[in-house]
Amino acid sequence: MLNDNRIRIIVGHYGSGKTEFAVNYSVKLAELGKSVTLADLDVVNPYFRSREKAEELEKLGVKVIGSSIKGNAVDVPSVSADVYGPLQDTSVEAVLDVGGDPVGARALGRYYNFFETGKYDMFFVVNANRPETQTLENVEKYIKEIERVSRAKVTGLINNTHLLKSTTVEDVLSGQRLVEEVSNALNIPIKYVSALENVAKNLPHDIKGEILPLNLYMREDWMI
Repeated sequence: MLNDNRIRIIVGHYGSGKTEFAVNYSVKLAELGKSVTLADLDVVNPYFRSREKAEELEKLGVKVIGSSIKGNAVDVPSVSADVYGPLQDTSVEAVLDVGGDPVGARALGRYYNFFETGKYDMFFVVNANRPETQTLENVEKYIKEIERVSRAKVTGLINNTHLLKSTTVEDVLSGQRLVEEVSNALNIPIKYVSALENVAKNLPHDIKGEILPLNLYMREDWMI
């Protein structure tokens, strides 16, 4: 379970559920007894940023690194130099939550020296219900552009097709068909299929990719 390279980069289009996946992934690593640092490199999206849940996540065993300027009301394109720590410390499992488009992925450029083949994974999160990632052509375009600006290669795909709390098994399976198309076209493996726990438990066991049940850490209970 979660048997990936030590440095994991999570990318994907805005609204894909990228941050929710990154948070859940980090928490599950901590539950396995790992030393985990989640670095929030999202300098584009002002909403649903993992650094806003730092206190809660640290209680769950996940250290969070975010903006170099403290305060939830402050939104600046600045990332703490502390990110270098988990990238250099081989005893730490590093998860990088990156901005949800090629512009956001530019934040990775300064760290590219750490992204040696076989020593990192970059996972692209797909929500097939988002207008911008509903076709093979669009997903391929986003992947190629993110790879170009980040100077790193996508090594795995994540099917996180959802409609928030209204998500059904069929929604996930419909997204899976698109993700399999992308996987076949670009020769990138499907690593995870993520969904809320009540949906994940009903997914077929032979689905391509490891099933990762999600909790909603990033959305308050009043949000649909």
